[in-house]
Amino acid sequence: MNNYTKPILPPATIGILGGGQLGQMMALVAKEMGYKVGVLDPTPDAPAAQVADFQIIADYDDESAMKQLAEKSDVLTYEFENVDQKVIKKVSDTTYIPQPISELEITSNRNKEKGFLQSIGAPVTDYSPVNNADDLLKAYQQISTPAILKTAEGGYDGHGQFDINNEDDLKEAIKHLDGIEWIYERKQPFVQEVSIMVDRDVSGKVIVFPLSENIHKDHILHTSIVPARTNDSVHKDAEHIAENIASEMKLVGVLGIEFFLMEDGRLLVNELAPRPHNSGHYTIEACNVSQFKAHILSICNLSLPDIKLIDNAVMVNLLGDNLTLGRNELVNHPNWNFHDYGKAEIKHQRKMGHITVTGSSIDQLLQDVKLFR
Repeated sequence: MNNYTKPILPPATIGILGGGQLGQMMALVAKEMGYKVGVLDPTPDAPAAQVADFQIIADYDDESAMKQLAEKSDVLTYEFENVDQKVIKKVSDTTYIPQPISELEITSNRNKEKGFLQSIGAPVTDYSPVNNADDLLKAYQQISTPAILKTAEGGYDGHGQFDINNEDDLKEAIKHLDGIEWIYERKQPFVQEVSIMVDRDVSGKVIVFPLSENIHKDHILHTSIVPARTNDSVHKDAEHIAENIASEMKLVGVLGIEFFLMEDGRLLVNELAPRPHNSGHYTIEACNVSQFKAHILSICNLSLPDIKLIDNAVMVNLLGDNLTLGRNELVNHPNWNFHDYGKAEIKHQRKMGHITVTGSSIDQLLQDVKLFR
């Protein structure tokens, strides 16, 4: 069924692995287009389930639950990359899974990801796989410092990471290796973090969204500014790299690409995410087609339109109690595009929602959301 290329039209059912906010925004677009939506997530009434037709409450490695979702769906997709690849393979004859398993194999492991990027000529920082203390010592000696040690799989928003600046940091990191796979990466003195969303459909057409300038706090994306405030050549380089990655990966659907921008204008690819991305939320209001609609079009074998930026945009994440602050301030900010993910519990540094503002002046847009800076 994975060679299927006929359009999948409403009211077909789209199954989504993962019930978080990305799945919610996929589901909203799909429902608007007339599709049915099913969600598999272990949390009852997860954000995506709140707007879906049905939810299967189970862990992501539950083969029986995955089979149930596959049998009820005409097409299957996912909202995060750390899904169980073996279980997905087992249901690939039951339903249409347009995104190749190789996407997950590459992007769910940082060493494989860096190796893939190097193999296609995409620029990356110096790195080395680490499986034990000897590997870590060798990487420390060859790549030097400053560096960062990350788990090869899993980890997000700064979790599963150690800064390595000296021998004391090295000794501390050795205590936490725990027999799992890590990656040692040289830290780069970048001047800006930027990202771009790229989409490819089954016909091979590639579309690229505008480059976003990203500001992080405590390793979590805080603000995205679009278009990124940098030279035109940087925008063009990012587009070229994104198109190359999408084609070489044989991508289907949306891929988020994070870059470091160096002082001399070079871009280094930091990470890939084979699904809609936090820094692409601005596309809902600022582009003719959102990243979520583009993803749905691609996985349903429908044609992709060319992308146009309708207005400049600033997106700010609402972390923890900032959601409550945002709710209370809505009466004073009619220009806010306010998104509340409907999560059951407000937690510190948890992504609870976001606000996007659009207009011609980026300085004015930043002022509009200064409450959260």
